[in-house]
Amino acid sequence: MIKFNITIIGSGPGGYVAAIRCAQLGMKTAIIERYPTLGGTCLNVGCIPSKALLDSSEHFENANKHFEAHGIKVEKIELDWPRMRQRKDEVIEQTCVGIQFLMKKNKIRVINGHATFKDKQTISVIGADGAEETVSTERVIIATGSKPSSIPGVVCDKKRIITSTEALSLEKVPEKLIVIGGGVIGLELGSVYARLGTEVQVVEFLDRLIPGMDFSLAKEIQRILKKQGMKFFLSHAVQNVSVKGEGVKVVAKNKKDEEVEFRGDYCLVAVGRRPYTDNLGLENIGVSLDEQGRIPVNENLETAVPGIYAIGDVVAGAMLAHKAEEEGTFVAETMAGQKPHINYKAIPGVLYTWPEVAGVGFTEDELKAENYNYKTGSFPFKALGRARASMDTDGFAKVLTDKETDEILGIHLVGARAADLIAEAVVALEYRASAEDIARMSHAHPTYAEAIKEAMLDATDKRSIHM
Repeated sequence: MIKFNITIIGSGPGGYVAAIRCAQLGMKTAIIERYPTLGGTCLNVGCIPSKALLDSSEHFENANKHFEAHGIKVEKIELDWPRMRQRKDEVIEQTCVGIQFLMKKNKIRVINGHATFKDKQTISVIGADGAEETVSTERVIIATGSKPSSIPGVVCDKKRIITSTEALSLEKVPEKLIVIGGGVIGLELGSVYARLGTEVQVVEFLDRLIPGMDFSLAKEIQRILKKQGMKFFLSHAVQNVSVKGEGVKVVAKNKKDEEVEFRGDYCLVAVGRRPYTDNLGLENIGVSLDEQGRIPVNENLETAVPGIYAIGDVVAGAMLAHKAEEEGTFVAETMAGQKPHINYKAIPGVLYTWPEVAGVGFTEDELKAENYNYKTGSFPFKALGRARASMDTDGFAKVLTDKETDEILGIHLVGARAADLIAEAVVALEYRASAEDIARMSHAHPTYAEAIKEAMLDATDKRSIHM
């Protein structure tokens, strides 16, 4: 039996980043992964493959709808769906190999199998072949991630009633797809298939899309995606989902309490995710779960059991890969005696439709709820020279600031490259910049980033230059 200073259970973004940082800090490190490949949900059936398909489908749509306007003539555009899926798989494989390399480079022991606590310093690992290995460890980080949730009474058969995992590898592009859930996962995968010619119907329980992001972003992206062909049915409560021959039927009630039927080839259930802590043996070490199935932790992300930490989707907060990465680094450095910090209000959220949607900091809804004395600034992408040159004029930049101090409280974007632009907003929040600070910074011309500068000028003193 080999003894380790630290053992990480789970090799997703939080787990493998934690492992690398622990190894960098001189700890003898092991990582346990129940699946044959490293990277967790994000790499294998989440962030990476979905972005690969989003990118490929965007190329297809541009070739079909926008090339001619750019002076590019093509004879006939054909979809090679098997090749598109193959490219997605190649991206996954390349990234998996990359993480495997990083484990070797940092001398991290990788153990494949399902981990169960025997006690707080002893973990049993059962491999795919049934063989057991026992790991002795001084400390543990639980980074087991999450699994797709469902609706009470709705069973995903993974054939016609599917989760995001199956949606990434359908054998053919459906004619009709019903998406239950208007959050990030539902909209991203829905937009992939909409671009490829599928009729996509989004059924959402709430009266808005992308809950948790600023309401103005939700309204704008709904308008844009509707223009792209997606259909939205808000304030609809799904009653049941059933397989009907080679298709599915979804029954929902609208806000008038009337039953509405939806029929399609597949139904994608995208109603969020639940923490995955199944069969970890937490009861053997005295770690309990809260009412949402999460592991309670203190300010150092340590559980009720000293030396046992938890990060990522199994603890409270947004289920984001980069949030898990920050927490993994935080725990590693805390154990090493350093003084790291995480500003949870400066962790951005992104929706990778096209245009992209991104936000960080307080939303306007949150500020209103707290009766905060704030001001706003905004700037439309259609007023940007760069956006016009690229024919990406949908969207806007919006900033929320303290009315008295001008400190930036939140920045929210809909538009081309919003996922990359939001990094500037994170820097601004981390350094507690004022709107005027950012407004006085030189932004290259012509760029999409100028929208942020102009929104800051608007917030500072309603003195935007190009509006």
